[in-house]
Amino acid sequence: MAETFYYCLAHRAVETADTTCRAEDRLGPYASRAQAEQALESVAERNEAWDNDPRWNDDVEPDGDDGPR
Repeated sequence: MAETFYYCLAHRAVETADTTCRAEDRLGPYASRAQAEQALESVAERNEAWDNDPRWNDDVEPDGDDGPR
C-alpha cells in the first residue's frame, strides 16, 4: 500500500499516517508529500471558490438585493 501524507495544523508540518496527531488537527490524506505541503494553499483556493460560487452564496437575496446597508 502506498504511503499517505497529512498536513498537521498543530505542528504546521507534513506527517505520515503513523504519527500520533489527532485527526481533528490534520488535513488529508494526500498521495504525495508535495500535495500535503500545499494543503493550506489548496484549502484557501477551495474556500475562495466556494465563497464566490453563486449556488452557495447565502448573503445575496434571489432578487440581487443583499439587504440594508
